[in-house]
Amino acid sequence: MAAQFGRRLRKGAATTAVAAVAVAALSASQAPGVNDHGRQTAADATPSPEASASDGSATGNSPYYTDLPPLKSPNPSPSTGPGPGGTGATEAGIPATVLDAYKKAETTLREAKPGCNLPWQLLAAIGRVESGQARGGQVRADGTTIKPILGPQLDGNGFALIKDTDDGAYDGNSAYDSAVGPMQFIPSTWAWAGRDGNGDGKKDPNNIYDAALAAGHYLCRNNWDLSQQDDLDRAILSYNQSREYLNLVMRWLEYYRKGTHEVPDGTGTLPDNRSDDGAGASPTPTTPGSTPGTTPPGSPTPGPDRPKPGKPGKPGGGTPAPKPPTTPPGTPSTPPSTTPTPTDTVDHLEDAGTAKLTAMAGDTFGKRISTRAETEAGKAVAKVRVRFTIVGDTDTTFTGGESVATVATNSSGVAVAPALQAGERTGAVTVRATVVGRTVPGLDYKATVTERAADTLARTDDAALTCAPGGEFATQAEVKATYNGAVADGVAATATLITSADDATANDKGPYFKDADGKTVRTLTGLKTDAKGLLKLPKLYADDTTGTFLLRITTAGGATLTVELTVAAAETSSPSASASPSA
Repeated sequence: MAAQFGRRLRKGAATTAVAAVAVAALSASQAPGVNDHGRQTAADATPSPEASASDGSATGNSPYYTDLPPLKSPNPSPSTGPGPGGTGATEAGIPATVLDAYKKAETTLREAKPGCNLPWQLLAAIGRVESGQARGGQVRADGTTIKPILGPQLDGNGFALIKDTDDGAYDGNSAYDSAVGPMQFIPSTWAWAGRDGNGDGKKDPNNIYDAALAAGHYLCRNNWDLSQQDDLDRAILSYNQSREYLNLVMRWLEYYRKGTHEVPDGTGTLPDNRSDDGAGASPTPTTPGSTPGTTPPGSPTPGPDRPKPGKPGKPGGGTPAPKPPTTPPGTPSTPPSTTPTPTDTVDHLEDAGTAKLTAMAGDTFGKRISTRAETEAGKAVAKVRVRFTIVGDTDTTFTGGESVATVATNSSGVAVAPALQAGERTGAVTVRATVVGRTVPGLDYKATVTERAADTLARTDDAALTCAPGGEFATQAEVKATYNGAVADGVAATATLITSADDATANDKGPYFKDADGKTVRTLTGLKTDAKGLLKLPKLYADDTTGTFLLRITTAGGATLTVELTVAAAETSSPSASASPSA
């Protein structure tokens, strides 16, 4: 079925510029904050600079399908209407596997990032605009597209200029990048946003489960709440920086919110019109390893999802009829421009004044990595994409939970990485900065995650801790830990019944704790403060020894508290005086 040209959507440089400014303005309204523990967290941190970078988007601002939702009700009977490529009831339907992928991604994000409030209908709207729901549901049972879905190569000829970043691994092109898969991620974005949505151990941009989950995480970064229109606009604009794109996705989102239904895989409708004035059911499918736009040897005959060749001169098909020359014969042709791009001029990366990177487990690092791209002569290079990758076995991430972030250098040639969020694993963390699209030595930064600490311990009450010999203390000791005046949660602590104020070894008599088997222990390890910084010690017991004893509690960070315990026999009242004799 040959796809036909239809209405056109023109995008000019002015529109792109306006969209970029809008993205920057929207992103700038995010401000850093502090949680109720007094520690800055990933959710409160400044959004990633990539969100407002003028060339940062999931798709590289690739072409998309401009078909509008139909005016008719989105709730027709699923049994009516034409099949693939037609209009009617199936216009509102979403192929079964594709719909399942969207809903599973929503469920996963509801648990992983509940504050995002991602609706699956948003994924459906983007999937419709990007690939016509994976070419009308041309997917296998595991969600992988029957044929790869590729956008045009982004060679700067009518599109953005993005030189190869993946050695052709995803798009089969080692010269330029192309958007890949049903959600149309460019390879450099997929490198950090990619997810395994179907549990097969792979992150495949041509698998709808993987791509839908990746799109969900991408839209939920920067602590955006998609139930708020401003954040929803930010997220959509970050996917493709075009106001027309934003308006179109919103139209489909509202359409699907009114209702939709499941249709069999492979029977979804195919879009007709693209923002680059191209036509067809999908971006050109290309086998990795071949040159986009060419048909590899042994390729199958064009089918419903691959436009058939048409007659010369007919829109969307065949080789166009030759046009008469516009210059006199013999006129020398103008040589192609060889002006190097900013990326071509980068010789090396330099540290741009990054301070010492240290944070306690669970905290957001207070300092951020800054890298400057320079020419061989040491001149700063602007508008170069720098990729920051957290390497090694660590649970430290960038804000938003990602291990890779791509940021464009500013006018001073500096790219500032998103804030690092320390995990629970302590020790050294390496972050590597590299130039996207150019092979120059990477620059490694070292960060250190220290264990959670407290600098002050205090009892929560002043009740005396007393017990009779052989008895049980009626009151359990409770302390509160703080660090620099803020709640110190999750801090490891040790409690020991010490011999004396000058001897911290465990006492062999007096009060004691009981272990799980009921045996006597006088040192407890593995204790930890709760979310409010509180630590309530287990019950204490006393042997037959009377006297005053000491309980010492210590934490990581040097906080120490010594509590006095008293074991004494109960006082007995003296006999009453004898009655005086009567007169």
